[in-house]
Amino acid sequence: MSMERISSWLKENRITEVECLVPDMTGNARGKFIPASKFIKEDSRLPESILVQTVTGDYTDIHDELVGPMDTDMMLQPDANTMRIVPWADDPTAQIIHDCYTREGDPHPLATRNVLRRVLKLYEAEGWKPVVAPEVEFYLVQKNLDPDNELQAPIGRSGRREAGRQSYSIDAVNEFEDIIEEMYDFCEAQNLDVDTLIHESGIAQMEINFLHGDALDLADQVFVFKRTMRETALRHDIYATFMAKPMEHEPGSALHIHQSIVDIETGQNIFSDEEGNEHPRFRHFIGGLQKYTPGAIAFFAPSVNSYRRFAPDIAAPINLHWGYENRTAGIRVPDSKPQSRRVENRFPGVDANPYLAIAVSLACGYLGMKQQVRSTEPYTGDAFLEPISVARSLEQALGLLERDDDLQNVLGRRIVKAYCAVKREEFEAFNQVIS
Repeated sequence: MSMERISSWLKENRITEVECLVPDMTGNARGKFIPASKFIKEDSRLPESILVQTVTGDYTDIHDELVGPMDTDMMLQPDANTMRIVPWADDPTAQIIHDCYTREGDPHPLATRNVLRRVLKLYEAEGWKPVVAPEVEFYLVQKNLDPDNELQAPIGRSGRREAGRQSYSIDAVNEFEDIIEEMYDFCEAQNLDVDTLIHESGIAQMEINFLHGDALDLADQVFVFKRTMRETALRHDIYATFMAKPMEHEPGSALHIHQSIVDIETGQNIFSDEEGNEHPRFRHFIGGLQKYTPGAIAFFAPSVNSYRRFAPDIAAPINLHWGYENRTAGIRVPDSKPQSRRVENRFPGVDANPYLAIAVSLACGYLGMKQQVRSTEPYTGDAFLEPISVARSLEQALGLLERDDDLQNVLGRRIVKAYCAVKREEFEAFNQVIS
């Protein structure tokens, strides 16, 4: 029935080509182009090694151990819920995200979309359903063909670059009105539930907010949005960058994740009791984030550059405090009504794989609720004035992850082993370059 639905949609939209997409370990798109007529008739496959490639396309020393020496194909299954038009393509083109399966028909444990599905099934077994709302920060930058040159803000409609911090400035956003309007048009064509856009504190730094919804669907949307924003910027001869810390003297870019949990049967927010007060599970969820973020930070901050974001003067969390309406804390509780009571995880950088970032954040909260982990008291001061307690390097973060048995059991030991191997390979590759 899924293929019938896809086939009908392709014909209805007169699609001539299909992009078969698979999110890799970094959250970037791998896959292939297939003529629509062939896509309907034949099964799709890809080498499973694409799931364990580094950001530079290299393989780890334990590549054979992770996927086997033969590099066999994995089976791809298109998800009909992810069918979207490619609005910037010259010919009628569709993009469809695919799930990865082993030759035996099992969900491939190294596919990051499957990792999120695994965590969501744990919630489902409890009768719960996570609801998330991501906030995606990014920079618009002048086109830069030399990676050794520092990035600069692009020139806007006025013919000038921004000269200083302009948080929430309407005029600063209007400098890039043509780009923003086309981005919204592309998002609408792809049914992306983008909500508000604001100018963040960095020069030409923007934040796009998504409406709350299903965790897997929102991870898909963030994945598609990053492609969309890059393509939109290129059409205007500039770049959009999702580096965590692209410029030395500007704030980093985050992927904030708002999370709440509802009861599947009643639809009620399980963070609130019948009187509308905080349920004990709410503090346990926060306690889980506090307890397991030290190991989880390797997923929230996946590259060498990510750890340059964690400094007390650039608006990124540096310790495990939480608080009500406290943006200096890594775990923030926004002011809300009982039904929308939620927790905002401010640790992930925008360079994180959205599937892994959401999966790991929910895994921390799940463990907290199951183990009834007690949170600290809410922090009411400036958490940036407190000592830095998160990992300061990718190497340190990976060591903490490898020592966290609970997190590995929830996520799957094979994916954690593969992730650590890939990230260590990237870390060593960075160390060899004199930049």
